[in-house]
Amino acid sequence: MPKATIALVDDDRNILTSVALALEAEGFEIRSYSDSELALRDIVARPVDLAVLDVKMPRLDGFELLTRLRKTSALPVIFLTSKDTDSDEIRGFDAGADDYIRKPFSQALLIARIRALLRRRDSERDMEVVVRGQMTLDPARHEVTWKGKAVDLTVTEFLIVTALAQRPGHVKSRDNLLDAAYGEDGGYVDDRTIDSHIKRIRKKFKVVDAEFEAIETLYGVGYKYAAE
Repeated sequence: MPKATIALVDDDRNILTSVALALEAEGFEIRSYSDSELALRDIVARPVDLAVLDVKMPRLDGFELLTRLRKTSALPVIFLTSKDTDSDEIRGFDAGADDYIRKPFSQALLIARIRALLRRRDSERDMEVVVRGQMTLDPARHEVTWKGKAVDLTVTEFLIVTALAQRPGHVKSRDNLLDAAYGEDGGYVDDRTIDSHIKRIRKKFKVVDAEFEAIETLYGVGYKYAAE
């Protein structure tokens, strides 16, 4: 099996060096960038399997970097940042991040989160194609279409939509969706994160269909994919 390639983007060279050494020792191929604009150009030109992005960087911060990456890629992304408020975390997920780790952090935790996210990405490949009315989910290709138009979802968003679509009309609680999206690693994720993901998922579907209403909220209970 080829090594997974990880992009590290942080303007703190000490963090870059120490994290790169730790990840290389775990068998990963590492590309390190202290310049976020250079990182953007290179990741677009030479795609990676996962990216770890700092938020506070000069010229192009992590939020903007991820926004631009999301125009061409659904690669798994982890934010690594000293911004420690709930609103910052929600902003990170709204920008399209799959995970969010606050500084100071342990390298063991970062490695565990990276492995978990890569496992979640790989788990898609074992799923069957799901067709539900106007929506088609093709896990092997990480492709989603609504009324024949492509909808770009992150790994986490894809797993949430798949969990909802597997049983139309059945309500999924936030805990159910945490299990579907994060598996055994869901214990470190606040269930409000699911609300943020659902909000962003709806926005993405509405880009291709302004009347999209297939994901319904049952307040105090959870969410469901409308039966068709």
